[in-house]
Formats: sequence, structure tokens, C-alpha cells
Amino acid sequence: MSPRFVPETAVVASLAIGLAGPAGAAPRAYAVDPGASSLVVHVGKTGVFGFAGHPHDVVAERFAGRVEADPDDLARSSVTLSFEAAALRVSAQGEPGGDAPKVQEVMAGPKVLDVARFPAISFRSREVAGRRAADGAYELQLTGELGLHGATRTVTLPVRVEVSGDTLTATGRTTVAQRAFGIEPVSAGGGTVKVKNEVVIEFRIVARTK
Repeated sequence: MSPRFVPETAVVASLAIGLAGPAGAAPRAYAVDPGASSLVVHVGKTGVFGFAGHPHDVVAERFAGRVEADPDDLARSSVTLSFEAAALRVSAQGEPGGDAPKVQEVMAGPKVLDVARFPAISFRSREVAGRRAADGAYELQLTGELGLHGATRTVTLPVRVEVSGDTLTATGRTTVAQRAFGIEPVSAGGGTVKVKNEVVIEFRIVARTK
């Protein structure tokens, strides 16, 4: 994205599996609270004069999700997330005055996310594995399908989950390669400054029992 990418992250981006409830209980259902959650995509620069450019942060503003969590059998747990591609926003923090809207236009346009053709970004877990840590939190690996820019790829996300009452909080950090989803990193100055292929996604997902 200057433009730049997104998530995936993300991105996606990914999400939390909460493990709470009495032994033997059926999976608990949680709904993601987007107002208490955050997902940021960090877009770096490369190239001969990469030092002359500056990175960009892309923030997910509208998304939804559901978690089915089984504390006794992780394999029965699942996560689904969906993001509005058009709601991804380039943060003005750290951007030269007036640059954020220009970067936003390129990111949303046909050279990068092409939100008119691909309005949704999604993640659906297929496998959940991990363990309970000594401090009571859970260290998990979520393997699932990330849908972005009209392509679907299998990704594995490391997630740390903490549970307090009826609320779970999942945090993590991962990388996503733009080219894997058919997005060619944007370049400028004849290629002397360009966006890195891999973007870094950091997330903090809060979900509450339904």
C-alpha cells in the first residue's frame, strides 16, 4: 500500500480461542467485541532508497466474529472472523501532513486491495491446538483459511488467550505475504522505494459470552 496492504491480518488477523467453563461442558459461544478489540497491519519499506520512505499502519475499524471454545477438547473449538475491506484505514499518525488520504486511496484501489471487487476479508479456523501455560493463560496455534483479495490460503496464527469471567482476550503477532494473495507490493521512484512483500499484523481480540 503506499500504500500498502492490509490484512490480513490479518489481519488478520485472528483471533481468540477462549477456554473457560466447567469440565465436560459443551463449547461456549463468544461474540467478538470490535469496540474493545484492535488489529493493526504494519507496512514497511524496502529498496535501494527504502530508508527515504516511511512505514504505514493500517487499522481495521469494522469487523465481527464468533468463537466456539471447548476447554476440554481444543479440537472442538473454532473461530470465524470477517472484516470490511473498505473499512481498513491508514493511520495519520507518523504520516506527513496530507499523505494518509493519498495512501488510503491507493490501498483501497485496484493496485492493492481492490475493495470494489473484493469487499470482504475473512478467517475461518480448521484446527486449534495448544496448551495451558503455568500462569493460567493458553498458548495456542490456530490453523485456518484466510480469504483476501479473491484468494484463500492456509495460515497458522500463534495466539495467547487470557480468560476473565465471561470475557476472553487473545493477542498475537504474525506476518502475511502480499504476493501469496495476488497483491503486488506498490513501488515508487522506479522501484528504488517499495513496500515490503511481508506485512506484520498485531492483534488484540476481545470476545464475550453471548
